[in-house]
Amino acid sequence: MPNAIEEYIPEGAQEIITRLLKQDKLIVKVRKERKSKHGDYRQLPNGMHQITVNNNLNKYRFLITLIHEIAHFEAYKEYGRFIKPHGKEWKHTFQRLMLPFLNPNVFPMDVLPLLANHFKNPKASSDTDIKLALALKQFDPPNDKTYIFEVPIDSEFKLYNGRIFKKGKQRRKRFECIEVNTGRLYLFNPNAEVEIINS
Repeated sequence: MPNAIEEYIPEGAQEIITRLLKQDKLIVKVRKERKSKHGDYRQLPNGMHQITVNNNLNKYRFLITLIHEIAHFEAYKEYGRFIKPHGKEWKHTFQRLMLPFLNPNVFPMDVLPLLANHFKNPKASSDTDIKLALALKQFDPPNDKTYIFEVPIDSEFKLYNGRIFKKGKQRRKRFECIEVNTGRLYLFNPNAEVEIINS
């Protein structure tokens, strides 16, 4: 397989991924964890196309991220560079590319219905789908991170950059959180990963 990424994806997905990468002549690089994103796609100055994916993702999240980025390339190739990054063209391309992987040879049975539901209208990040994010998290190595929605109201938590917040009430989808040092209000997605501060 190109770029030796077979160790990062489910075995049942390897043959299709090999075909996809060969057909699109894509370069895939596995990178150290980046807090702001799971992966990205860009055209290199030499005209080649490169995808990067974080090395800390479990194999199911890695596969979804890889297909997400391949969909960017294929959507740009088919519809041109002026489409929205996560607009309808990308969504249709992502759905089409993901379809062959939605089977029990690739994903666990309990994750498949959540994936099928998510791919009716895929979002810019699968992290915004709380049920799917939780289902995928069970395959992560153990860590000390908690989702915002699991943090008790009025409890303090810390971000990866060291900033400390106090959790408040929930608005429609997001939670109001006050930054302790500045008193400024921020809105957090329910499944942002944070570290609870034990008092």
